Amino acid sequence: MAGHSKWANIQHRKGRQDAARSKLFSKLAKEITVAAKMGDPDPDKNPRLRLAVKEAKSNSCPKDVIDRAIKKAVGGDAEAYEEIRYEGYGPNGIALVVEAMTDNRNRTASNVRSYFTKSGGDLGQTGSVSFMFDRVGEILYPLSAGDADTVMLAAIEAGADDVETDEEGHWIYCADTALNEVSTALEATLGESETAKLIWKPQAPTEISDLETAQKLMKLIDTLEDDDDVQNVTGNFDISDAVAAQL
Repeated sequence: MAGHSKWANIQHRKGRQDAARSKLFSKLAKEITVAAKMGDPDPDKNPRLRLAVKEAKSNSCPKDVIDRAIKKAVGGDAEAYEEIRYEGYGPNGIALVVEAMTDNRNRTASNVRSYFTKSGGDLGQTGSVSFMFDRVGEILYPLSAGDADTVMLAAIEAGADDVETDEEGHWIYCADTALNEVSTALEATLGESETAKLIWKPQAPTEISDLETAQKLMKLIDTLEDDDDVQNVTGNFDISDAVAAQL
């Protein structure tokens, strides 16, 4: 996928910073707690929880953190989180989708609006940019899982819609409602995947070849991701190799 590996590499480097790991684990635990609270606390009987636990493990989240998050939901002392999606435009008109879980809608909305404004962007209404993305399931397998043809055949048989292979691995895409089914079917033929999650996939990413724009955009994304209420931030951009090397 155009731009996927560059964005993934930037995220990968950032995600390995020690200061960010604790916050990342906290957000992963929040998703696990919410998933367990909404359904069965057994991952095998709760598709959303199963995927949340899988994502946590793929990010090296400690087992005790995962267990505590589930027990928190079972014990009934979990906060009442509301899932909210914010949409807007960042520097240079780059579309951004911000997914949040909050126990205070007013606080989160105020913070997110402030972040966009300070970056020179603009927070829009729900639906103002999401039409530029497809809501799909994304499953990642390492290149060692097999050659492109083998993975493509397995993906088709599992009910997936598309496969893209690059130096990062095999990216398998499916309908958002079929993620758990396709992921489970693939495990039977290709083994355990590295990740399996719902994403907002940009339809036509805008290439960023200007360092200043990229820096402003990454600063906004950093600020958004640093907010405890924000779970995920997705943009419809593709940072050029030359600019990515300078970030």
